[in-house]
Amino acid sequence: MLRKRQPIFAANWKMYKTIQETRAFFASFFGALSEYADRKTVIAPPFTALAAAREEIGAFKRQDVSIAAQNVFFEEQGAYTGEVSLPMLQELGVEFVILGHSERRHIFGETDMGVAFKVRAVCEAGLCPILCVGERLSEREAERTNMVIGIQLAAALAALPENALHGLIIAYEPVWAIGTGKVASAEQIAQVHAFIRSWFAVHFNSALAENIRILYGGSVKLNNAAQIMGIADVDGLLVGGASLDAGEFVKIVSCEI
Repeated sequence: MLRKRQPIFAANWKMYKTIQETRAFFASFFGALSEYADRKTVIAPPFTALAAAREEIGAFKRQDVSIAAQNVFFEEQGAYTGEVSLPMLQELGVEFVILGHSERRHIFGETDMGVAFKVRAVCEAGLCPILCVGERLSEREAERTNMVIGIQLAAALAALPENALHGLIIAYEPVWAIGTGKVASAEQIAQVHAFIRSWFAVHFNSALAENIRILYGGSVKLNNAAQIMGIADVDGLLVGGASLDAGEFVKIVSCEI
C-alpha cells in the first residue's frame, strides 16, 4: 500500500512499569527492533519513567522512536497538587502528549472543556497532541457514534486555527473495545476513520484532512495489527496492553504496512 502519511505505532503503558522495568523493556526492544524510515514509534511510559525512557532512547541513538506523556495540565505552573506541566515535560524531551483518553474521561471525570484547554496548551507549546475520541457501547448501539465523535472533536478543537494544529494526531478508540478483547470490525473502523477525515475537511479544509493522521486503538494485538493497518484511513495504532511486552510490541511495530 502506498501511504500518504507516515504511520505511527504508539504504546500507552498506562500505570505499568517502574524505572527498572522501563530500562529492561528498552534493552530488549532495541535489541530486536530494526530501524524504520517509513514509520514512527512513540512510547508513553508513566511520568516517573519518562526520564529513563529518554535516556534509553538517547543511548541507543534511535531517531525513529520518541516518548509521549499520558496526560498534562494546561497551566505552566501553580498550586495544582499532583499535576504535571508542559515545561516539565519539555525538559524531559517529551514530543507527544496523549489527551482525552477514555480512562481520563470516564474514570477521572475529565470534561470536553478540560480536554480543549489541554489541546490548546500542547499545540501552543509546540508538542504533538494525540487526541483520543470514541463512543461507548450504548452510543454505538443507538447509532450515535458519528455524533459523539463530532462533538468530542468540535469541543477539543474549538477556536483553534488551522496553523495551531500542526502535528495533531487523532486516535479513534471505541470505549467498548479498550481492554475488553473486542475489536471493532474493519467496516466499523473504516467508517469512523472516514468520518473523522471528512469532519476535518468540513470544519477546516481538505489539505488538513488529507494530512492528519488517525490512529486506531482498542484491544490491538499482534494477531490483528497488520489487518487493521490495511484498513483505509488508518495511519497507525495506539496499543495498550500488548505494548507492555517488548517482544510482542516489536512485532507489532514491524508488521507489514
